[in-house]
Amino acid sequence: MEETQMQEKEEEQKHREKEEDEEEDEEGPPPGWEAAVLPPPVAAVNHNPTTVKIPEMAQMVCGSCRRLLSYLRGSKQVKCSCCHTANLVLEANQVGQVTCNNCKLLLMYPYGAPSVRCSSCNSITDIRENNKRPPWSEQQGPAKSLSSVR
Repeated sequence: MEETQMQEKEEEQKHREKEEDEEEDEEGPPPGWEAAVLPPPVAAVNHNPTTVKIPEMAQMVCGSCRRLLSYLRGSKQVKCSCCHTANLVLEANQVGQVTCNNCKLLLMYPYGAPSVRCSSCNSITDIRENNKRPPWSEQQGPAKSLSSVR
């Protein structure tokens, strides 16, 4: 009889240990353990917390050493990290195009420049007569009639 009682006590003890283990598993992480908390993303201009504003990048070629430069769109000047030349950034509406008189390469220049030096053959092309912007009405395209707007 003593053996039966001892076996029953051992079984009860095993059963209790098993229940305690199950309870510990349900309680959650062990003491001292904390989840990593990440800072919220920077909200974009529209204050939408799910949208993160990524700065838009642009590229240009250095006017001195001809290296490709990367810069934030909207910058006015870009300093070359190789030759330290300050390059003027021009938007599409601030740039004119002319063909080199010597090698026929298409050159870009800032509006208002009297001449441009070719980066390929170093010849100077006079652009005074070609340096006029078309009138604003031509830049916008043909006039639309009221019937085409509706």
